[in-house]
Parts: sequence; structure tokens; C-alpha cells
Amino acid sequence: MNILITGANGFIGKNLHFKLKEIGKYQLLEFNKTDKITNLEKKIKKADLLIHLAGENRSKREEDFFENNINLTENICKILCDQKRKIPIIFSSSIQADLDNIYGRTKKKAEELLKKLFKKNGNPIKIYRLNGVFGKWCKPNYNSVVATFCSSIIQGKDIFISDSEKIINLIYIDDVVNEFINNIKKPIKDFSFGEIKPLYNITLDNLAKQIKSFKETRNNLTINKVGIGFIRKLYSTYLSYIPIENCSYELDINKDERGSFVEFLKTTDSGQISYFTAKPGIVRGNHYHHTKSEKFLVVKGKAKFEFISLVNNKYKEIFITAEKPTIVETIPGWNHSIKNIGDEDMIVVLWANEIFDKENPDTYSLKN
Repeated sequence: MNILITGANGFIGKNLHFKLKEIGKYQLLEFNKTDKITNLEKKIKKADLLIHLAGENRSKREEDFFENNINLTENICKILCDQKRKIPIIFSSSIQADLDNIYGRTKKKAEELLKKLFKKNGNPIKIYRLNGVFGKWCKPNYNSVVATFCSSIIQGKDIFISDSEKIINLIYIDDVVNEFINNIKKPIKDFSFGEIKPLYNITLDNLAKQIKSFKETRNNLTINKVGIGFIRKLYSTYLSYIPIENCSYELDINKDERGSFVEFLKTTDSGQISYFTAKPGIVRGNHYHHTKSEKFLVVKGKAKFEFISLVNNKYKEIFITAEKPTIVETIPGWNHSIKNIGDEDMIVVLWANEIFDKENPDTYSLKN
């Protein structure tokens, strides 16, 4: 299948381009602002499907909206009719199509032109009135508050919010791309309006606070729930605006005669990850917890873990080497220690189910 994408160099177009390339079943044709109408005619003649993303959504010149939203769509419709081509069309419109502004009016007019094309030429058409799309490669200070907030906060610039309680509706770029691809795999057959799901709602104030919390992670090492849902997508978007030369940052290291200890990452509800080193013969730990739990992974060297029950003095020892990755878990009510029994420095990764609290560490030394 030959797929023609107008506006392929834009935010949505770039994300769609790479996703289609990953699938590998399609030949991609592209039409951008610098291309001439004669090129559009040639590419439409080859295309089996058209994804019409090109348009103007922010310009100081009203004529740009007419040229890029109405005239371009009109040219597409004329070419298709002249060529008697009934290829399906996916069109990215805007939620503003029902609003009385230059952008909304010109998008609405483009929709009407495509509906006429469907009736006259029989082209199957699916229109998506997109809400605020966010994700990687979106241009800051243009038409995405998410992109603007991410870019500004990373650069340490102030952001201005006129109405902190204003609720905005957002959709994620990957969800848009996946919806478009679903329409490629299951061909469009008539004229209809599509919907991108899920739709996320958030106030401008909470959006700013959430993005600021991502930046603070480098200082306090504490990260929010970035593994699922909206926060996962927002965090990925935030990271995409970090300049590549700033993608690394140093951690504090605590050293003494036994070795070193480094905190790596803290979570809001699932504890923290650290690592420590121990010189040959050194014993670390030798304490117990009532509620706190830990998991140890030796990634370098040899270790002997010792456990003693507080209740009946039952004893257990476990020998671990880095060559055979093994998790050792602590059990509440058991004193535990780890000794480096190798000839080189030992390195151990440690996960604890809670962030260390100096005021209430839940860590006690065994008294005879």
C-alpha cells in the first residue's frame, strides 16, 4: 500500500512516519509546505490512501489559514475528482471547528469540502476533531501548552498561567497514531467522524505542578507513578525536551572505611533503590526491622548472608555470587547481615519498600 501523508514534517506527521516505517508494510509518500501542487498530483496518482495532516493553526496572517486549511484541501479534492480516484482519506481536523475563530472556521470549511468529495466522488473519509495533542517532537510556544510548559520548566524559565483552574483536554500522540493505523488496517468505507481515546482532563495548575515534579526528581530522587496512564505519557513527553547533552546527572556518594552507599531512585509509594559497596571481609547490615522489607542483589563479588530469628535464635546463612543472580529478601523480625567473603570489592543493589526516614528508620541492632 502506498500511503500519502500531507504535513509529514509536522508533529503528528513525524510520529506517524516512524510508526509506519516500523510496521514495514507500506510505501510512504510525503507532501509538505515546500512541495508544489504538481508534486501533489503525482503523489495522489500513486497513493492508495491519504492521511491529510497539513494545515495552519497559528499564524499572524489570516491568508495562511485560508491557503493551508481551505485551499490545500480544495486542491486535493479537485485532483481526486479529476483523476477519478476513490482512495480513503483520514483527515486531522480540530475540536475548534465549532468555534468562531479563523482557525476553527477554516477547519470546518475543510471538513465540508471533504464531505462534498465523499458525495461527489465516493471517497471514504474519516475526520478526527483532535483535542490538544501532546508528545515528543511537538513545537514549544506554538500550539501545545504541554510542550511549552515542558520546554520552559526544563530551561528554568517562568511560565505564565492566566487561569490556574482552567481544565484542558489532552490526547497523546501515540494514541492518535495508533488510531490512524487502525483505520489503515481496517479500511474506511464511508463518511464518518472518529474519536481518539483516552481523553485526559487536567487543570493548568496541576499540569504545571506535575511537570515541575519531574524536574525535581534530579534533586530529591523521588519520582511519581510514571509507569501507567496519563503520567507515564506526560513523563515521556517531558523527557523528550531535555537536551541530549543534559541527559545525565551525578548522585551523592557516602563513603566510609567499609565502602560506599549511593541512593539511586525514590518512589512516592514503593520505596527506594540504592546500591552499596563493601571491601573484602566487611560486614554490612547486622540489624533487623519490624515492618520494613528489603531485597538484595549482588552484582559483583561473593557474599554471605546471615539471618537470626529474634524469637528463637534460629540461624540461616546463604552464600551468593554475582555469577548466579539471586534475590535475597529480608524478613521482618529476623536480624540480617551481609559479609563480603571475596577478594575484591563487593557491589550490591538494594531495594527497600519505604524511603529511609531518619526520624523513624525501623532499623535496630540486635542486643544479646
